[in-house]
Amino acid sequence: MTITGAVSRASLAEARERFEAVLASGDADLAGLGGDLFSVLHLIEREHGLRRAISDPARDGADKAQLVRILLEGKVSPAALGLVADVVRLRWSRPSELSDAVETLAVTAEAARAEADDRIDDLEDELFRFSRVVEGEAALRGALAGPGLPDERKLGLVEALLADKVTPSTLALVTELVLWPRGRSLESGLADHGRIVAQRRERLVALVRTPGELSEGQRTRLAAVLAAAYGHEVHLNIEIDPTAIGGLSIEIGDEIIDGTIAGRLDDVRRRLGTG
Repeated sequence: MTITGAVSRASLAEARERFEAVLASGDADLAGLGGDLFSVLHLIEREHGLRRAISDPARDGADKAQLVRILLEGKVSPAALGLVADVVRLRWSRPSELSDAVETLAVTAEAARAEADDRIDDLEDELFRFSRVVEGEAALRGALAGPGLPDERKLGLVEALLADKVTPSTLALVTELVLWPRGRSLESGLADHGRIVAQRRERLVALVRTPGELSEGQRTRLAAVLAAAYGHEVHLNIEIDPTAIGGLSIEIGDEIIDGTIAGRLDDVRRRLGTG
């Protein structure tokens, strides 16, 4: 889920500002806001005619907002309805990017819910850990993301795995991705949602591959060094990788900082033309 068009990026920034204003007003019920926004996303994704109508750049923004108010009044909370009306008033480069914006606000709402409960770190860590479980367990990945099981069975499997073991927001976001993947793999969707959760606190996420566990002191020092280098708080996701012999491999966004012996050997081979 990547919004690339300049017009859409500007519109997403406006939608996020509106979200923060709603949050600051105290009018939003965070326990239900994310779910309401996801239900609107499902409607937009199902009804292609509706999505075209509310994303049509030639149509007046007030008319589009009125259309969603007629359709959604009394079906979602006033806070969710107001946010969606604001989203459809804005201009989007493609209809799919309007849907992406609604999804972004829904995930942000779940992050705000976890933040209000002082559990946003738990949410971030749980999404990451579950993504690693999914990557490592082909049978589980096939059951949750494949066409073999009906949605009710997938929902039951998610609840059996996660209910009462993770934050409510983690359960909500994983369930959403399993039932409504929007053309993505489960791993990709979890990564998308993890990035949005990290953005909630304006911090970067670093995937750190190391041959062994890092002590708390080592984690703290590494996070401080990266924060100083990037000018943002950095959250560390640690992955034990036996091939990372004698060092660390750190991935932040599209940048890879490879300080492992294996990485240096590969670099030497490339320089010598023997890799």
